[in-house]
Amino acid sequence: EVQLVESGGALVQPGGSLRLSCAASGFTFDDYAIGWFRQAPGKGREGVSCIKSFDDSTFYANSVKGRFTISRNAAENTVYLQMNSLKPEDTAVYYCAVGHPTVWAIPDEYDYWGKGTQVDVSS
Repeated sequence: EVQLVESGGALVQPGGSLRLSCAASGFTFDDYAIGWFRQAPGKGREGVSCIKSFDDSTFYANSVKGRFTISRNAAENTVYLQMNSLKPEDTAVYYCAVGHPTVWAIPDEYDYWGKGTQVDVSS
């Protein structure tokens, strides 16, 4: 059974950091792109970052560029999202997804999704 499990979400103050994890079971990340998306209340799902396993190329939304870093550990079959300098507008449920997207930031181009982890940035 293909499964993605996100973890690491929490309440953090503005300016703080969090590291989210996306652990896969039932398959390996090899040959897939792994995307991080987020969805704030009342808003659509937004592409945050993506890493393509075949060459480790990375992509970021302009809103997080320079603050977030995506990486993967092939041995652990886990992808991470390091989030620094967090802002209140980063508050959302964060999801990881895998697929073979033509355009990395389009949710419909991903095949499998996790259930999400909540990130709250507030003082």
